[in-house]
Amino acid sequence: MEYHDSEKAKEVAGRVEDFMDEVVIPREREALATGEEITVDEIHEMWDMAKERDLFAPQVPEEYGGQGLDFSDMLPSFEQVGRSLIGALAIRANAPQEGNMHTLEMVGTEEQKEEYLRPLVQGEISSAFAMTEPKVGAGSDPKMLQSTAVKDGDEWVVNGHKWWTSDGLGADFYLAMVRTDLDVHPYEGTSIILVPRDADGVEVQRNIPHLGDHITEREGGHAEVKFNNVRVPIENTVGEEGDGFRIAQLRLGGGRLTHCMRYSGMAERSLDIAKAYLQEREAFGTKLEEKQALRHRIADAETQLHAARTMIRHAARELDRSDARIEVAMSKMFTANVTNETIDLALQCCGGNGIGKDLPIAHFYENVRAFRIVDGADEVHRRSIARWAFDDVDETEIENTLEFDEDLRIDALDE
Repeated sequence: MEYHDSEKAKEVAGRVEDFMDEVVIPREREALATGEEITVDEIHEMWDMAKERDLFAPQVPEEYGGQGLDFSDMLPSFEQVGRSLIGALAIRANAPQEGNMHTLEMVGTEEQKEEYLRPLVQGEISSAFAMTEPKVGAGSDPKMLQSTAVKDGDEWVVNGHKWWTSDGLGADFYLAMVRTDLDVHPYEGTSIILVPRDADGVEVQRNIPHLGDHITEREGGHAEVKFNNVRVPIENTVGEEGDGFRIAQLRLGGGRLTHCMRYSGMAERSLDIAKAYLQEREAFGTKLEEKQALRHRIADAETQLHAARTMIRHAARELDRSDARIEVAMSKMFTANVTNETIDLALQCCGGNGIGKDLPIAHFYENVRAFRIVDGADEVHRRSIARWAFDDVDETEIENTLEFDEDLRIDALDE
């Protein structure tokens, strides 16, 4: 399909595709076949190869060691890395590191960029974004944020309880969303505080057991973390005090679209595997690819993926002009459901080979289900879309509808 991406976007995505096909996917296949995890040293070797090919950290400005691609130009490359379980990690574009790099580059001080962003880009340190909390804290409704930071002289004193803190097990620092002014609405009284892992009072409780498997030995996880009277300098405020929600929205808007492209790449590869399998497998006298019901379902899946890619690109263009809140919400909700349905179809097409883990589809299946919850559950995005849809209804459209004769109503007859 032609999506009229820029020549730069196509050129880089082509090189990313070659890197996936020549280096990353073959190693993934080997790991799936042998059951041996891909080592951290191997990931670092992939980073070196990505640097040699000018593919490393495409989302980061060149001055910090990335490729400096515009947001729209990045998207086709993110789709290519989504084709592999380790694709995003292989070029240092994996969540949450990618989003945290963007946050620090966007609103961090020069000191924060030198101390944290530069080594973060190079993979010398790791980070986590600590926003989600156990009930009754912030989840789908972020206004329910319970974690706090109170000023004491030239320090913040941070107290809070977070979970689903991605990469939180091995993080060297956390970007923590906390209430810093309890007297105003959370949207105005929340800040992002940079909390080093080695600060007194940072307590990493555990990795949350969850749906989805991994094939690397890299320590990441989705951690439960407590901040117990953690003291950090006021200078660790990321962006302006009280500006946490605005910054988070800037981070999440683009992040949702890059997730959309990664998962669409995952869905596309699942379809590629399924189509190859259908061409080879015979049942009831003919190849499975000749069964009309399956052909129609594959056609529907290809159509839905095309619609998702088109929607994502439109939202990305709008994001350059505004916060594109509704466009992003529609893209995220639609793509999350399309990729779930597509990978489910691919698994069904492959039968026993689909649920087995010699192929990556079972891994994809486990991973993609979370996409309907992370970055905003379907219901949250539908709520936003519905609120927009009913925001400016034209009542003249129904002015000619027939109404009950007032003289014949029960209360009128009683009189």
